[in-house]
Amino acid sequence: MSLFYDRDGQPISEEQWVELRRHGEGYFRVASTEIGTEIWVSTVWIGIDHAFGRGRPMIFETMVFGGPMADDCVRYSTAHEAQAGHDAVVTLVLAALDMASTEAASEPEEDR
Repeated sequence: MSLFYDRDGQPISEEQWVELRRHGEGYFRVASTEIGTEIWVSTVWIGIDHAFGRGRPMIFETMVFGGPMADDCVRYSTAHEAQAGHDAVVTLVLAALDMASTEAASEPEEDR
């Protein structure tokens, strides 16, 4: 069982993983979405199995930086799942922002 995997989910050595990381953002970035000026949703290939051998290797991750879902993290096994997951997280962040603005607008003036 390997700890390191390429973007196609194939087991690789640590040395191969280091070499792939040197390819830069073009290799490891799956998707990136900025929402306004305060929120960034980033999905990348991490190449290290964060399931640690329990089930399918989790080698991609989406992180939210800023906003109501800051520091939320979701992991995936494939690039396809990662792209779909990224899109779903962006939708959730937008919904959370919409909910927060709706709640703020419905507060009595003296509570704001």
